Parts: sequence; C-alpha cells; structure tokens
Amino acid sequence: MGISTVRGQFQKVAGTVSYDPKDISKTSLETTIDTNSIDTRVEMRDNDLRSAHFFDVQKYPTITFKSKKTESVGEGKLKITGDLTIHGVTKEVVLDVDGPSAPVKDPRGNTHIGASATTKVNRNDFGVSGAAAMVGDDVSITLDVELTKAAMAAK
Repeated sequence: MGISTVRGQFQKVAGTVSYDPKDISKTSLETTIDTNSIDTRVEMRDNDLRSAHFFDVQKYPTITFKSKKTESVGEGKLKITGDLTIHGVTKEVVLDVDGPSAPVKDPRGNTHIGASATTKVNRNDFGVSGAAAMVGDDVSITLDVELTKAAMAAK
C-alpha cells in the first residue's frame, strides 16, 4: 500500500559464475530465477505477484540475467553489465558488486568466496504493470552469492 518497504525473495535461483581474479574482464555471470518461487511471507500478496497483474508466471516462468562485461571499479568492487530479462522484456542493467570476499577453505579443501550484487530497475520498463498503489515503480534487486571451487581430486 506504499506505507512501508516489503522485502521478498525468490526461493529457486540457479546460475553459474566464472571468476578469474587475474583477469576480471573474463569474469561472467548467468542466472535464472523461477518467478513462481516468490516469497514475501504473505500468501495472498505472493499469489497476486504470481498473477497476470505482475509477474504472470504462467506466461513468464523465469527471470534471467546474462553478463556481457565485468570491470573492477576499486578494491573489492566490480561492475557487471548484462542483459536482464523480466516479463519477456530484455534491458541492459549494471550490477554493483561488493566482493568477492577473501577465499576461505573448508575442511574438505574446497575454496569459497562470496559477493553481493545490487541494481535498481523500473518495473514498468519490463512491462510489469500491476497496481501502482501496491508496488512502487522502482524495485531494488540484490543477489547474494557464494561460489565454491571444488578441491582437486588426489591422484
């Protein structure tokens, strides 16, 4: 109703990242989000978001992002430019990335790093209309990711 910020998340997200710390320009990101997995912790609102009023999950079951360019913009900061497709409409967006974090090894020898990427889009630019009184036009998007590099198998 425009009174407070409602935060939601998609429960089903899959993707791949290729990260090259020696040549950041070779870093790439692709992700697919199942729009039916929206969860704002209010079932009636989630059902409305899934309907033709907003995401229209029957017609547009996924949101996708595919990077085109990655650049370093300071210590621990990246910008990833890519194509975001929502509701069948593709627009170029820039993800502002904090990270990646310093690598951490787990007891099995796998290496983990994390990063957080954010952007803001106008939902109308993607054809997601819905009731303006219920959802603001500008929507913030955050991707929190953990990357794992498996330990080399012993020979």
